[in-house]
Amino acid sequence: MNKSLCIVAVAGCMLFCWAPLSAQDGVSESAQDGASEAESVTASSTQPAEESPSAAAPEPFNLLTAKRMTGDWFGLRTDLEDIGFTFSPRLYTNYQGNFSGGENTAGAHEIPGRFDYNFELDLNKMVKLPGATFFFRLRQQWENSIVDDVGSDSEPYPTFGDNFYGDPNCIIVHKWHYRQRLFDDRLEIRLGKIDATDYIDTNEYANSSFTQFSNTFLENAPNVPGERGLGAVMTICPTDWLYFVAMAVDPDNVDTKTGFDTAFHRPAHFVASWELGFLPAELVKDAGILPGHYRVGWWMRPGESEIFKDTLDGMLASESRWNDVGFYFNMDQVLWKENDKPDDTQGLAGFMRYSYAHGDVNRYSHFWSLGLVYQGLIPTRDNDLLALGFAQAVTSSQYRDAIDALADCESVYEMYYEIEVTPWFKIAPDIQVITNPGGRSDARDAFVGGLRVNVIF
Repeated sequence: MNKSLCIVAVAGCMLFCWAPLSAQDGVSESAQDGASEAESVTASSTQPAEESPSAAAPEPFNLLTAKRMTGDWFGLRTDLEDIGFTFSPRLYTNYQGNFSGGENTAGAHEIPGRFDYNFELDLNKMVKLPGATFFFRLRQQWENSIVDDVGSDSEPYPTFGDNFYGDPNCIIVHKWHYRQRLFDDRLEIRLGKIDATDYIDTNEYANSSFTQFSNTFLENAPNVPGERGLGAVMTICPTDWLYFVAMAVDPDNVDTKTGFDTAFHRPAHFVASWELGFLPAELVKDAGILPGHYRVGWWMRPGESEIFKDTLDGMLASESRWNDVGFYFNMDQVLWKENDKPDDTQGLAGFMRYSYAHGDVNRYSHFWSLGLVYQGLIPTRDNDLLALGFAQAVTSSQYRDAIDALADCESVYEMYYEIEVTPWFKIAPDIQVITNPGGRSDARDAFVGGLRVNVIF
């Protein structure tokens, strides 16, 4: 699909904005990028489970209330899920423009986008292998972002870079994994081509640039390794209120390759990460404690990293550090609910992050972010979201001394309002102010505006 056809399709979908809408009940769709994947063993996602097949006669298809635009395919989709096959295609696209400041405003607008084709096989239903699933995602994407026009290290919307092989019609295997749950789901193991940010430094309200805050500084900490490649993840849940994640991922993989040509090919090759998570509401049930997640994590990048050092035109020998390490803290917490219904998530929630990395080899030594999200602020719009976020990355003193004396902290202010037009179609006007783009004190602050569109087929 080329860009023009995609824009036409999206524009056609937006016509539904003027149709009469009724308030939606129940838990809102997960905002996570990997929302189509089965819920993690940590139970940290708010995504509702897939509906169980019912023997009752199916209700007539209603485009305005259906969870997916294409419905149940005359019962075929349910039949496939009954035998263990789930297919969930999704469209993510966004118009963005740099309207003031930054590096350039002339023609500084883009419409990047992607199609994700998510497949999940329930191996228990298919071959009687309890607790086992296989997930893979095909991806098609196009266009660049406006990051070069802004001149920022943060990305106002994720940079797709060049189209795969220069062809927007090219589809690649973006990620895949085999998942095995054991011991009453207390232990989960995943093996495959995985994205580290699906399992560490996650956050209920700030973990996807495609469905939550658009700026990548509000997606994950920039000084926490977020590799995507061949790897393994182990999650242990000894109780309902505590979990532990251990992960190793190949840092050298690229999207257009399988990863087998880089993994296992040199010593100290995998980036290792660990995370400990705590859920207070699960520890003291029926005590009126609102849901929240508290996480602390640390990571290690084996191998050699060059230290920032003024070499005086090569007169000083370069130095290096082995086994780069860092840590982070991350939390999200429901602050107030509009009512006591367990399945109603209307109300106010907050989040925050802090992360540290060695300043002698990492550009940013400190990073922090925080924000607020309100669901259902407008009466009868129970699933709409209003979100405010702030993030700041602080360049290290070693980097400033050796590389760029004008380096400073880069800050991002972002606000969006997500409108649930239908359960399968959401739009979100978005504005951002980026100060000191690129972390330079002499850079012009940028004002960015955009409109995000998400469609579940």
